[in-house]
Amino acid sequence: MRFMKSVLSIAILSALMFIMVGCLGSDKFEQEVVKETGAIKLTREVQRGNYDVISTTELKSLLDSKKDVLVIDTMPYEDSYKKEHVPGAKQFLFPIPDMVKWDVKATDGKTQEQFIELLGPDKDKEIVIYCGFVKCTRSHNGAAWAKKLGYTNVKRYPGGIFAWKGAKNPVGSVK
Repeated sequence: MRFMKSVLSIAILSALMFIMVGCLGSDKFEQEVVKETGAIKLTREVQRGNYDVISTTELKSLLDSKKDVLVIDTMPYEDSYKKEHVPGAKQFLFPIPDMVKWDVKATDGKTQEQFIELLGPDKDKEIVIYCGFVKCTRSHNGAAWAKKLGYTNVKRYPGGIFAWKGAKNPVGSVK
């Protein structure tokens, strides 16, 4: 059931992304190749990472419900996070390529222990990890690492801050 929900969520997110790409005006057949490439890439990342996905609407509802959820922003620059992030999100940098072995150089000097400290002791806590946009794989790395470390309720928000703002949701900032 959970796998089906994950596949359905991926399909919905992919469809939304591809509708936006379709508005660019190039040949509809060429557009389909772009759509397919993006959908397959996202699907394979989710399968490889063994996490779930969450849409903009689902994340907004989750945050509005005031449930205990940890949201992690993986944007590469502290200024990006300070300027705008999903309200309540914490920042933790992950690299773009898959990080098979923990690399403090790629995580801006942060250790695996610091990531575990951020995630907390509750392995069943709901965790949502995002970056800037669907093509960015920093959120994949963060979600995959949370799963590797034994956290069970991990979701990737592939639309990231771009989709969040695109839905006209409020953003948090640090002064």
